[in-house]
Amino acid sequence: MNKKTILILLAYLCTLTLSAQRQQKKVYDESINQLEQIKTAVGRAKAEGKYVICQVGGNWCPWCLRFADFITTDSDISQLIAENYVYIHVNYNPSKSENEAKKALGEQALRRLGNPSRFGYPVLVVLNDEGEVIHTQDSAFLEEGKTYNKEHVLRFFKCWTPKAVKGSSKN
Repeated sequence: MNKKTILILLAYLCTLTLSAQRQQKKVYDESINQLEQIKTAVGRAKAEGKYVICQVGGNWCPWCLRFADFITTDSDISQLIAENYVYIHVNYNPSKSENEAKKALGEQALRRLGNPSRFGYPVLVVLNDEGEVIHTQDSAFLEEGKTYNKEHVLRFFKCWTPKAVKGSSKN
């Protein structure tokens, strides 16, 4: 192959990759107050006897969008989540901020969640029905190739349900 053909192929592949990323559903609402979002989710979880899962990341993160798609398109996982959790997407963008107040709010939200960004993105933070951080999950351990491992993802969600954490009264 000549150089021109290779360049054309590379340009085409780059276009396909960008197009695929743009087609993923954006799940992070960049306009809301993350602290209020967490507070509301904890209140709802308490009322429903559930825990909260905070998926921290942003629409800028391909792995964040990939995880959101993975858990919503798999019926076993989505059912497990619906029965046990209030699931929220907590937006954080380390490289973009419209103003200092919004940047400070993002930093406060991270502190509220135990500074989970040290694990990369997405990172999953489990809050109990009192709003306490009880677990932070590095999503890299749930990955497999260019997607996620269903067995590992299910195991994570099953291990942190209210019933699993509090223990069953049945033997």
